Amino acid sequence: MSVENPFAGDTEDIDRKRTIGRVFVAICFASTLVGIVALVALIADVLYESWGWVSWEFLTYPPSQAVENFLPGGRGAGIYPAIVGSIFLIALTAVFTIFLGVGAAVYLEEYAAENRLKSFIEANIANLAGVPSIVYGLLGLAIFVRSIQLGTSLIAGALTLTLLILPIVIVSSQEALRAVPDSQRQAAYGVGATQWQVIRDVVLPRALPGIMTGTILSLSRAIGETAPILMVGAATSLFIAPDSLTSPFSAMPMMIFEWASNPEPAFQHIAAAGIVVLLTILLLMNAVAIVIRNRYDPRA
Repeated sequence: MSVENPFAGDTEDIDRKRTIGRVFVAICFASTLVGIVALVALIADVLYESWGWVSWEFLTYPPSQAVENFLPGGRGAGIYPAIVGSIFLIALTAVFTIFLGVGAAVYLEEYAAENRLKSFIEANIANLAGVPSIVYGLLGLAIFVRSIQLGTSLIAGALTLTLLILPIVIVSSQEALRAVPDSQRQAAYGVGATQWQVIRDVVLPRALPGIMTGTILSLSRAIGETAPILMVGAATSLFIAPDSLTSPFSAMPMMIFEWASNPEPAFQHIAAAGIVVLLTILLLMNAVAIVIRNRYDPRA
């Protein structure tokens, strides 16, 4: 006489769920692998195209439209004005973004009352983070270039990029402020600290890793943007580096775009060299974000 296993159905159900779980893990791994392989292929192609073209002259000389200047022994073909323009552009953008973005986040999290107006503002800030960059370029053209009469200047480009990344910085700073335990605020209030003293001495130091990480990653996005600065009149080729806030400027994405659109084979190599320089600066900025996060993270 055979006795049926009362748990046979449960065992089959568990095996089926385990199989589904393995399939799901395999799909997730394959999806990750596609992105990694595409990134490795892109970097390998850029490195191959730029091999031997990144030199000291390329980093310290202005651009040239003469093909012979890109050949071995050629001089006067480089990306120096665009590097200086990008550095000034990002430095100005960082100053504007840190003060405006962190200030707005502190007000919304620490001072603003919980009401419909605050919810409306936060919802709109979150929506603005997903607006295409070309829209911010048009806004910068209308406000800074034409209305305020800043012209196609370095400060107009910096203000336009500030508009682009400001919503991202506000949201990331708010999340960093929310991560500070409320018990620490209450402990500071308990010893007689004012609200400003609590924010300055307790909240901001604890939230600094998250704030700086979000800000630097946002700036890393801004340095690679082309559409906004194109709309405010950034030059595709500039032979002198900007020396003031009102000077015309160029940036590395603009220079790379100009070279990549040229049909001559030499310009394709020099465009790849420009991409390598841009990627190097992006990686350095991301590395700074990681160092800051690890340096000031209280859990480290």
